[in-house]
Amino acid sequence: MAYRNGNYSAFYVMEPFNERGLGAHATRDFVYYNLLRAWKAKDSDFPFIDSHGKTYNVRDGSDWEQTLKPRIRQRLRGSKNIVLFLSSATKNSRALREEVEYGIEQQGLPIIAVYPEYDEESDIRICSSGQIRKQIRNLWDKLPRFRDLRGNVPVLHVPMKKVRIKQGLKNSGFTVHGKKEPGDYSYPC
Repeated sequence: MAYRNGNYSAFYVMEPFNERGLGAHATRDFVYYNLLRAWKAKDSDFPFIDSHGKTYNVRDGSDWEQTLKPRIRQRLRGSKNIVLFLSSATKNSRALREEVEYGIEQQGLPIIAVYPEYDEESDIRICSSGQIRKQIRNLWDKLPRFRDLRGNVPVLHVPMKKVRIKQGLKNSGFTVHGKKEPGDYSYPC
C-alpha cells in the first residue's frame, strides 16, 4: 500500500493541458492551485503536500490511456484527500471526471471543496439552518460525478481563505486515515 500523505488538487484546465503554456496559467482553476503552491513556498508550516509533485510530470499530448490516466491514478493512490476547486470557470473535463470518480469510488478520498469566488462561510451555507446555498449546489452541476458521488465521503466546503484551507488540510477527519462519516461539512459562520 502506498504511503498516503499527499493532497491531490483537482481543478479544471483546458485539454490538452500544458503547464508551461499560457493557456494553463490563464485558466482560473489552475491559478487557484498555483496559489496553494505559493502559500506552501512562502510558509513551510502551510500543510499542503502536493501529490502532483510526487511523480514525474507528463507532457502535453501524452496518450490518455497509456500515460495520463495511469498517472492520475498513481497520484490519487498516494493521496490522503482531494482539494477540489469549483468555480464558475469549472468544466466537466475527462481528467476532472476521472479524478473525482477514481478518488471517491476506488480510493474513498475525502474532499475539501474550495469555492474560490466566495470569501466567507456565510457565502457557502445559510448560517441559521446550515443548508448549503443554491449558488454552491449549482456549481456541483458543473461536475455531475462530484454532485452524484459526494455523499459517499466526507466533504468539507470552504471559501478561498488561506486560514480555512489550512484548517481543512490539518483536520484528520478529512483524510483517508481518519475520515468522518460521509456528508457535507463546513466551518461555522
